[in-house]
Amino acid sequence: MSKPREKPTTANGDQIHKHNVATTLNYWDDPGDGSRPTPIFIGKGRITNERPHRAQNFVVTDISGDENKYSLDSHGFQYCRHESREKNFTDEQAIQKAYYKECENLLKDVTGASRVHIFNHKVRRGPTQWHHLGLNNLANRGPVTRTHVDQSYAGAELRLRYEFPNEADELVKKRYQIINIWRPVETILKDPIAVADAHSVPDADLVGAEMTEVDFKGESWVVRHSPTHRWYYKHRMTAQDVLLIKCFDSDTSVARRSLHSAFEDPAHRDKESRQSIEVRCLVFYDE
Repeated sequence: MSKPREKPTTANGDQIHKHNVATTLNYWDDPGDGSRPTPIFIGKGRITNERPHRAQNFVVTDISGDENKYSLDSHGFQYCRHESREKNFTDEQAIQKAYYKECENLLKDVTGASRVHIFNHKVRRGPTQWHHLGLNNLANRGPVTRTHVDQSYAGAELRLRYEFPNEADELVKKRYQIINIWRPVETILKDPIAVADAHSVPDADLVGAEMTEVDFKGESWVVRHSPTHRWYYKHRMTAQDVLLIKCFDSDTSVARRSLHSAFEDPAHRDKESRQSIEVRCLVFYDE
């Protein structure tokens, strides 16, 4: 006779009550005529994003208590605990010096990588509909409520060659990744972030989409809807909860990328705007 499945508990032995969320996720609205997605432009104090999306119904599963079941190589994302010396993330110099170093060390510890190069970061404190604020909307940068991956397979190499024009030919011969380190500044209730199991999303559902940021023309993935996509999140992430999101992996034997998107939790719709920071990293290995 099989034993009943144990319910997840906290370190203190308290039972964890899952907070799964019935919500909508915004997918690229494919016109069906073979045309490419509308380009996005970021620069001069604003972002222009006129790409059409359509809301699709999903249940996002709370992984609280089961964090160790999900890893970068098995699912394309991983949760870990890490306390930063930075608390407010308002000082750009402190972010780029002290926090970048913390992120570099964290990724090396988690992945065993030999080298980590951070190429930018985004702090988000703005309202949900910040894209529509017009000029200077970047100063009010908020959550991205559209399913995406920051780099396509081609876009990952574009970023690598942009960052390392003199080393790229050698670097692409070994394993490399792009991983985002996503952290709450304050405990997350409104607009939490969801990630999708990489193995539930075939490459056929991904479409390359141009995105230009200042002087860099890259390519991300937008996503065709499928009800088979499996979405997850961690309820009430705190500033000590870090989510690692794999955007690219040159190793084809593991999970290579994870869709992600902010989403609305109806129970917390009226809370204050979410505060978070994400750091984008190129990750290199010796083999």
